[in-house]
Amino acid sequence: MYSFPPLFLAIAFALLAGIGAGLLASRHWFTSARKQRQLERSLEQLSQQQREYRHAVVKHFTDTASQLNKLADSYRDVHNQLAAGARALADSHSATLLQPLPDRESTDSDDLTSYSNVQQPLDYAPKNFPQERGMLNEEFGLNKIASNEAEATLVESSTERS
Repeated sequence: MYSFPPLFLAIAFALLAGIGAGLLASRHWFTSARKQRQLERSLEQLSQQQREYRHAVVKHFTDTASQLNKLADSYRDVHNQLAAGARALADSHSATLLQPLPDRESTDSDDLTSYSNVQQPLDYAPKNFPQERGMLNEEFGLNKIASNEAEATLVESSTERS
């Protein structure tokens, strides 16, 4: 029926075509997987860099706040030293001008108690009668008659120029 050499050649050709198609497909799939692994590594590296940057920013501001607190304490100490010197060495009028500053611990607790009764500002003008417009109204304080006369004067002057 079939001769052996042509059958052998057909099988060999099909085998080579299958191997070639498999290599091309695997190259494509492995390239995609390699790119995906590379992108994952890049993403992880960028995430690590962002974490390090955030840590550096937090550390910087924490250190800066600590240094500013030290500076404020030093300023308070110098000011209190000057106030003590003024009380001891200068006349009473000069001593009253330079009062010692309170410690930071006492001012923090005083600030909290002094702010406990704070209310929002009242942003309105008192009204003489309920129909009157308040201060936040766009027309508050404007005379309607005076504004109409000003508009008429502007219209007349612009028509005279034309």
